[in-house]
Amino acid sequence: MTSYGAAGPGPSAETGNTPWRTDADGGPFDALPLVMAEAALRTIEAVGGYAGAVYLRSGTPGLLRMSVLAGLPGPLFRPWWRMHVNRPFPIAEVHRSGQPVHLADAEEAMRQFPQLVASLPFPFASLYAPIVSGRERFGVLVVLRTPTPGVPVNARDRGRMAREARRLAAALADLAAKGTTVEWPGEPVCVQLPSAGTPPVRIGYFDWDLDTGAVTADAGLRAILGDDASFPGTIDALTERLAPEDTYALWTMARRAAESGTQVARRLRLKGPDGGLHLLEVSARASPSGRPGVLTGSLVDLGTGLVGSDATDRLPRAILAIDRLGRITYVNHLTEALLGRPRGSLAGRTVWEALPWFDHPAHDEHLRAALLADEPVHFLAHASEHEWLTVSLYPGHDGVTLVLLPESDPAYRPGSVTRPDAGLGSPADRATALYRPVALAIALTEAVTARQVSAVVTDELLPAFGGRQLAIYLLSERHLYLAWETGFPPGFLEPFDGVGLDAHLPGVETLTTGRPMFYESMEQLSRAYPGLPLDANTGARAFLPLIASGRPVGSCILGFDRPRGFSPEERTVLTALAGLIAQALERARRYDSEAALARGLQDALLPHRLPVRDQVDTVARYLPGTQGMDVGGDWYDVIETGKGLLALVVGDVQGHGVAAAATMGQLRSAVRAFSLGGLPPEEVIRGTNRLLIDLDPGQFASCCYILLDPETGAVQAVRAGHPQPLLRRPDGTARVLDLPGGLVLGIDDDATFPVSELVLEPGAVLALYTDGLVEHPGTDIDEGIERLRRAFSVSGSVALAETADRLIRDARQAADRPDDIALLLAARWSRSSGRDFTDTA
Repeated sequence: MTSYGAAGPGPSAETGNTPWRTDADGGPFDALPLVMAEAALRTIEAVGGYAGAVYLRSGTPGLLRMSVLAGLPGPLFRPWWRMHVNRPFPIAEVHRSGQPVHLADAEEAMRQFPQLVASLPFPFASLYAPIVSGRERFGVLVVLRTPTPGVPVNARDRGRMAREARRLAAALADLAAKGTTVEWPGEPVCVQLPSAGTPPVRIGYFDWDLDTGAVTADAGLRAILGDDASFPGTIDALTERLAPEDTYALWTMARRAAESGTQVARRLRLKGPDGGLHLLEVSARASPSGRPGVLTGSLVDLGTGLVGSDATDRLPRAILAIDRLGRITYVNHLTEALLGRPRGSLAGRTVWEALPWFDHPAHDEHLRAALLADEPVHFLAHASEHEWLTVSLYPGHDGVTLVLLPESDPAYRPGSVTRPDAGLGSPADRATALYRPVALAIALTEAVTARQVSAVVTDELLPAFGGRQLAIYLLSERHLYLAWETGFPPGFLEPFDGVGLDAHLPGVETLTTGRPMFYESMEQLSRAYPGLPLDANTGARAFLPLIASGRPVGSCILGFDRPRGFSPEERTVLTALAGLIAQALERARRYDSEAALARGLQDALLPHRLPVRDQVDTVARYLPGTQGMDVGGDWYDVIETGKGLLALVVGDVQGHGVAAAATMGQLRSAVRAFSLGGLPPEEVIRGTNRLLIDLDPGQFASCCYILLDPETGAVQAVRAGHPQPLLRRPDGTARVLDLPGGLVLGIDDDATFPVSELVLEPGAVLALYTDGLVEHPGTDIDEGIERLRRAFSVSGSVALAETADRLIRDARQAADRPDDIALLLAARWSRSSGRDFTDTA
């Protein structure tokens, strides 16, 4: 599969950012990024946006990746490159539900998606449309635009979003049909928006007879002069459109051209509609008598670009401009002097490459604010050891203008490498620092396990402060054990795993003293702790105590790529965030203990062993869900009815928690009692349905009940709102059994449940399961059943236990399972042929 995406921190002058390459034989561009880029640009223009994106499925279940970002710098939005479909963001919601979302302003976004506003606290509107073709869900189309407070997104723009999303989905479906893998595994392709509002270059021509004064002008000249229809064709009419002081310049040009017979070029201000400068060129042409008698002239309308260049060069301020992807497009003379670099070495480079001091999380936040809110932003930056700059950002459709003013003695000094005791003084700085706890707190409310808490800290905390390394240690029996790490060299942290609280280590002492510890560089850390093993990184370190309600939980280590200071505000924020992390980890510990207790209850309600019968082997597997603190209501059972028949049962009670588990236990007991009483399958299910209605009218459950005669292979099957079972024949082919079914249990007291009959041949295998095995966020359940059928088919003649393990392998390895999973396999063998399935563990 082709790997797409731009490498590095953003587009660079050296590597470029060419998203569409030609094949080795000079073939056409890669179609996938081209199709998505065209769709993004087309949609942005259609609904009046200033930026947009396409999120595409990644190949990893439940994970979308930003594949195209138009009108915004890629590195500036790195935290939003990945989006899990279970997160409470509009992109995830649209992909899950298949329904569009339109947020007209920040207030509406706060009501519906508070975490979006916490992570991007700027006033903007956003529109989202699902990219769906039939049952195929490809991703989400996004457009950002200026907010309209109190005014909902109109029907026209909603329709345009939906139309463009359908158009993109059809194009992606066509690519998929032609063999292209429509997935995005890498970084996004960044796309520049076409320039808006820039006047085109226009050229007009005229002939001027010096003897008569007649001027013959073409249509281009008349259009520039703004008088296309009524230009009288005289030199007086032309000079009337000149500034008075330029009339003499025109006659001087004419005389010089006439006398020398050469071309002469000057800039003259004509009274065109824009009042701008125009480039006027004239040259002489001899008359029949041999003397110059006709001047041929051209007038070039350059728009405002040339005027702006001249004007900004005369301003006593350093001014540069960047496009919406962060590339420098203009530098005036004073900027050259201030930076000590010529224009040629700056033009075309990103602002992060040209201005190394700009590559700072706080400055990134300011630039995000300017690009998204479309309002000026002002802040103070530490350009070098002895130089401070006031930076002003003025955004527009085509980019951002930066104004740099040196500050000899600023009123406030943001945190920096050389001034770690300084603080954040501007309102924008404080807003940047203060909203981080909100974003992390909202994200932590969704995390219930220690692993999920650590993942949230990695996703939210590190990008906020520019960190690259994270380690979390948890306290157990007066020792600290490594629970999570990212960014450190492999094996580097192993010597610190399990250290006691008496160890002379910063990660230990930050917990025992309750004091956060900040080191601006590794040299400073080594001086404080001589002999402490250090990695090759020379950056700063922050050691944070994790203490929840006065109880020590562990410690957190943040690592940075380069030396840096920590302002008082940053120290305060990091300390507060450490408290939130500690509370979340303490809650995760309680979850682990409570979940263990709940799982014990559930385990007690499930059969500990399955009956062993001649001619039939059975194997079951059960996997609890990993999301949430409650157990599920899935169950399975194998029942010897007393008449030589065997009942195979799988069911799923709605919801989670102790109540669902208790209902599950009651239903399992009921099915078992009705089966042992010799009732036929339809009566077993009908009686269970009535019992559930009596127990809890608001509860319902699904069930699949199969009665098997091991001797003859005769099967009677009843299905109540449950997924269809699978049958693998002796030849290895597998199919989904099309069993007619009744309503789920607990809905209708008079419901009927049809019975299906079939024969299970010797060597055939039945598979009964709950929907947790085949349901995946963002995909149709039929797709999951088809994947299970294929896996069932290719399992071949391996042992039955190994077949079960193969069918749940992917689910077992998944970090997050939203639902419990029950699987029951039953294989029949004949007495004459012997057992085909030797392992029944």
